Amino acid sequence: MSSPSLRTANVRRLTEGTFDVLIVGGGINGAVSAACLAGQGARVALIDKSDFASFTSQQSSNLAWGGIKYMETLEFGLVRKLCVSRNHLIRSYPSTVQEIRFFVLHEKTFRHGLWKLVLGTWLYWFIGSFFTKRPRRLSKATIEREEPIVATANSDGGFEYSDAYFHDTDTRFVWNFVRGALNYGCIAANYVESLGSERGDDGLWVTRARDAVTGHELSIRSKVVVNACGPFVDEMNGRAGQKTQHRHLFSKGIHLIVPRLTKNRRVLTFFADDGRLFFVIPMGPRTCIGTTDTRVDSPITHVTDDDRKFVLDNINKRLNLPQPLTEKDIVAERCGVRPLVVSAGQSGAADWTQLSRKHAIEVDERTKYVSIFGGKLTDCLNVGREVAAAVHRLGVELPYPEVRWYGEPDEQTRREFFHQARLMRLDDMTPKSSSEPLSTRLWRRYGEQALALLEDIRADPTMAELVVERAEYVKCEITQAARREMIVTLDDFLRRRSKIALVLHKDVLREAPGVREVCRILFGDKADARYEEYFGAPTRALPARGAQQESAATGA
Repeated sequence: MSSPSLRTANVRRLTEGTFDVLIVGGGINGAVSAACLAGQGARVALIDKSDFASFTSQQSSNLAWGGIKYMETLEFGLVRKLCVSRNHLIRSYPSTVQEIRFFVLHEKTFRHGLWKLVLGTWLYWFIGSFFTKRPRRLSKATIEREEPIVATANSDGGFEYSDAYFHDTDTRFVWNFVRGALNYGCIAANYVESLGSERGDDGLWVTRARDAVTGHELSIRSKVVVNACGPFVDEMNGRAGQKTQHRHLFSKGIHLIVPRLTKNRRVLTFFADDGRLFFVIPMGPRTCIGTTDTRVDSPITHVTDDDRKFVLDNINKRLNLPQPLTEKDIVAERCGVRPLVVSAGQSGAADWTQLSRKHAIEVDERTKYVSIFGGKLTDCLNVGREVAAAVHRLGVELPYPEVRWYGEPDEQTRREFFHQARLMRLDDMTPKSSSEPLSTRLWRRYGEQALALLEDIRADPTMAELVVERAEYVKCEITQAARREMIVTLDDFLRRRSKIALVLHKDVLREAPGVREVCRILFGDKADARYEEYFGAPTRALPARGAQQESAATGA
């Protein structure tokens, strides 16, 4: 691993003085907690044993949805809360979190009748304050006309409603909270593992940690510890001697990413053979299909042959494809666990698939220790606020409670960016293979930091050129990642700061001339080592059919 300067400086600062709060875990829960607390004036440290968003937070469906599935279990309060959260995300991140239509096929043998579900979508729209476009019922003829790829032989129609999706990826969304926390003075470092926390006689927590880059151990002192370790919350609580009222069960979900199946920007939605919602989600030049719902005992999971077969069988049954999808068509895979919250004594054995993705925050006021259970991207802003309120109750002063610690920059900053972009004719420099104007993409990904990218391009117009063909990242983005985004491994950039590894097959990336240039920019004299670390020995040969589809794809 390399040691980028920003990360190296932050690791050193972790040992300096006493923090108000140490947050362990840099997934979505830890990232929003750090951003909220640092924005309100607390002295915050954030560590993660791997890269930020490198576990559950990088394996989502990339959707921000109001929980329409929870209407079946009559959890209307939860649905209302999630719809309000979804609406707030769309308003706060108009370039990043955008409304998308869900185009649902109803099969005649499904456990609920078509009209019951259609009325349910109208109730869902009502619960969501009519914020999105109105639902509509779909006849078989409408489905066949608008989405001829959908197989309707066993259907009596369908319906359409709205939720939202993340235009880039879940990991980029998480990273931007980490970057925001850094802007507010948070000391954050990836690849720093907690080895356990103990509370001293002076009432302060001392957390032993290990820097995975150097192997050095360090001690971090804090008034409060926030356990945001996602599926590993229970394990960390055990090491800290914490007894809690909640614990986790785990459900494994996988997605397969394949060449684009339809040009329409909507989510095709079916009910899989097991009765769960099953999605076909647009992802740039690709399509993401899934998911599964398999109970597992450990957070550490992988995609099995049965998982692939389940997803491929379900999609091939429900789409009119020129030829069935096979494993040869898989460009990339996602596999993660959903941490489902149950009470400490609850087995969850009976109908565990009905457990919701609600979160729970436990506070030990005596020891000043906070545990975050469960959670989902849609509800992340509430998690941040609730953790900050809990920390404040534990005696940490938050001098700026009204600060807006989330969302895109203000309208004046946005206008200034696009005005400068027009004056320098930035969009004329957009690579031909790009799916959108360069100015739009830079603003969505970087917000006010995109102004610095304009300066880079003004100084050197080649900074607006693609480095890897068919990957929509230009040179100035990679140089900024090297400066500001704590890239330690090549996977950090290809999989989490960008979605390049999700839309280009690993064997295609291996042969792409620009990848070595990416390594040079990110890692300097460590470039060759980082390249070999990521690619290792050659993977399976890319099948002829997959190779043809790769060469036909454009953009990432």
